[in-house]
Amino acid sequence: MLSVSAFAQQYKYHIVEQGETVESVARKYNVTTEEIFKLNPDARNGIRSQSKLVVPLGNAVKEDVDNDKEVEFKTHRVKRKETLFSLSQEYNVEIEDIKRFNKHLYSEELRRGERIRIPVSLQKVIEVATEVPNEKFQTDESPQNPLNLSAKEHVVLPKEGKYGISRKYNITIEELNRLNPGVDELRPGMVLKVSNGATEKVIEVDGGLFKYYLVEPQETLFSLTRELGISKDSLIGLNPALAEGLKAGMVLKIPNLETTGVEVSYSADEDIVNLEQRISNFDTREIVVMLPFKLDQIQSTDTTTNARAQIKRDKVLQISLDFYSGVMMAIDSAKTLGLSTNVRVFDTKQDVSEVNHIINTNNFSGVDAVIGPILQSTAEAAAGKLRDRGIPVVSPLTKKEAGGMDNFYQTRPTDEMLTDIMISYLKENSAGKNFVIIADASSSAKRQKLMASLPGARALNPGGSQVNRNEVASALVKGRPNWVILEGSSIGVLSNATSYLNSLADDYDITLFTTNKTNSFESDNISHRHLSKLHFHFPSVDKEYSKDRENYFISSYMKKYDVVPNTYAVRGFDVTYDILLRLATAESLAESMKEELTTEYVENKFSYGETPSGGFLNRAIYIMAYDDNLELKVIR
Repeated sequence: MLSVSAFAQQYKYHIVEQGETVESVARKYNVTTEEIFKLNPDARNGIRSQSKLVVPLGNAVKEDVDNDKEVEFKTHRVKRKETLFSLSQEYNVEIEDIKRFNKHLYSEELRRGERIRIPVSLQKVIEVATEVPNEKFQTDESPQNPLNLSAKEHVVLPKEGKYGISRKYNITIEELNRLNPGVDELRPGMVLKVSNGATEKVIEVDGGLFKYYLVEPQETLFSLTRELGISKDSLIGLNPALAEGLKAGMVLKIPNLETTGVEVSYSADEDIVNLEQRISNFDTREIVVMLPFKLDQIQSTDTTTNARAQIKRDKVLQISLDFYSGVMMAIDSAKTLGLSTNVRVFDTKQDVSEVNHIINTNNFSGVDAVIGPILQSTAEAAAGKLRDRGIPVVSPLTKKEAGGMDNFYQTRPTDEMLTDIMISYLKENSAGKNFVIIADASSSAKRQKLMASLPGARALNPGGSQVNRNEVASALVKGRPNWVILEGSSIGVLSNATSYLNSLADDYDITLFTTNKTNSFESDNISHRHLSKLHFHFPSVDKEYSKDRENYFISSYMKKYDVVPNTYAVRGFDVTYDILLRLATAESLAESMKEELTTEYVENKFSYGETPSGGFLNRAIYIMAYDDNLELKVIR
């Protein structure tokens, strides 16, 4: 029999003896059969002699109390959104003890307004939950273990995955795999090593965007900036404690230049906040998802083949299905953190009247957030209808501000914001640059805005769909960086300009920019090799995740759907996961917005600010650029 500890709950392997049943084992350890089934799902089909069961051990006073007079109780009236977990935390008692004196809670959920008995006299004998290091391993506080990671063992619970376990112990999935070789699939009851104190000097964290670095004796800020290839300001921005001086043994967070390809300038207010480490509210959340599935049209088709053909033809429906798959993956991921979500899904049919009908004919009381609809008109209709009730409507894809609605949460920055952030970047880095603006007829307003922001820039006006090669060459300057800004939607102009600039790049230092990467840039007529050679820069709402870098969401999605998630599936995950985590750090979504902070997930970053007309708008924008290997990198 092996006894291990995980978060102060003791477990044992019990070897089943001849004639034993789950019920007899439960009585022996003074636990319920349901607790055994949770840890051993296969036991529902029966147990065999000599098989192993993971059994939770009771507390010091876990014998049944048959006489209520031996226990002091407090009557509690259940309030809205209270759970057994929140009550156990409030009264410092075990969930099992609450159930033991309120038998109906073994099979029923808490009901608002009902009165239950809390065994308050058991408080004195219940241990406070703490993590207990396994005695087989000792904490290594040597310089080789800068993060002071204690070695522990963890019993895998039902539905737990490697991602959730790695987050619990603040280690990477790679380290978890290294500590447990050969463990590909987790099963309830498995005992995993979760740390062994052997940590490298530089540890990759945050999906490869950052690393931890251990400061050694005699190192200085100057030597670190030279060795790590980052500026002093960036180093202090990521590590505010450096303002008080550098000390040997400090663990610094540094950007992973091998991943980003360039140094990114960070300031303290740009630090990414990990909301998983701030969870304080475990109340079950009520989420409504509104998307235009158009089920009435799909169901009216006579064959599966026709239904598939209709889905392929309908771009909005494809987006909805992809986005929905990401939403459900986010809800599953939140479960691994102990966050429960009740979800209701409605088909808006891409119709404002249908949105109004859904809200009028369904109970929206207690809803914490509505995710969707995805179109501007239906999203604004939902927000307007729910405004008086104060229910947040989270718009995942709309590009325009919805003025006058304080319950409208726009997750996508506007196109104007993308333009402004790119122009700001150009202005900040204008010293010594020769600016050339190439804008087609549809971008005359953009050309004027650029000329006003970049005095001295030379503007070229293409005739029709052609760019004059001689004009382009004469506008460039040898011996100086030539920053060419290409604006327009004409595929002819874009293709012509990028081709000419590529042919001149061997003789001139050319970098290509745009303030608005239209769909025309994705045309097959425009060579991505040309864009790569010109180090094409553009503003973006999202970044492109690396398909060869391990990511829990990506790998889980591919395992479930046997396909790589597209940008809409990733956005569904990122938007939903962020909303669930924000709700887990406050009483409401509006409350969570009082602290302006920045979060980041697979492809998307969120930094909400209140708009003058009401509501909240995500202001987080990336500046992306191609490197020489045709890969996109985050520049800012």
